[in-house]
Amino acid sequence: MTKVTSQEIAQFRSQLADDPSDMEALDLIEDCDGDLEDAAMTLAIRAGQQPERANSEWLDALARKWRVVICEQEYREDLLNTSLQKMMEHLKAMPTFPKILATPVLIYVLKQGVNNFCQPLDSLELNTDLTPNSFSTMEGE
Repeated sequence: MTKVTSQEIAQFRSQLADDPSDMEALDLIEDCDGDLEDAAMTLAIRAGQQPERANSEWLDALARKWRVVICEQEYREDLLNTSLQKMMEHLKAMPTFPKILATPVLIYVLKQGVNNFCQPLDSLELNTDLTPNSFSTMEGE
């Protein structure tokens, strides 16, 4: 279980006060005694999704599904500074992202540690720097 403290909820409220759906998500997290996965599952069901996994696995899988977007370099610095607004706007602009789940997904990423969460993608990017064009052919040798 990923636990969000009342102090953290208050901090997120101050950042996200302009969006009623973000406030609804934070209210639900608070109603669930800070249990982020439980709140995310309830929001998912409200949004018409039918999660087929345990709460903790489902939220993790959803966050990983969007890792490429969440870990974009232009937003990462904000997330590292616990600033959610730009990334929240970015996610909500994507037609396939379940908007009501943006708040729990981003809080989950923050609780995991942004660099820790993005590390598998960072490792992948390092390994893909070697493109086929960077290899010389053996012709004529």
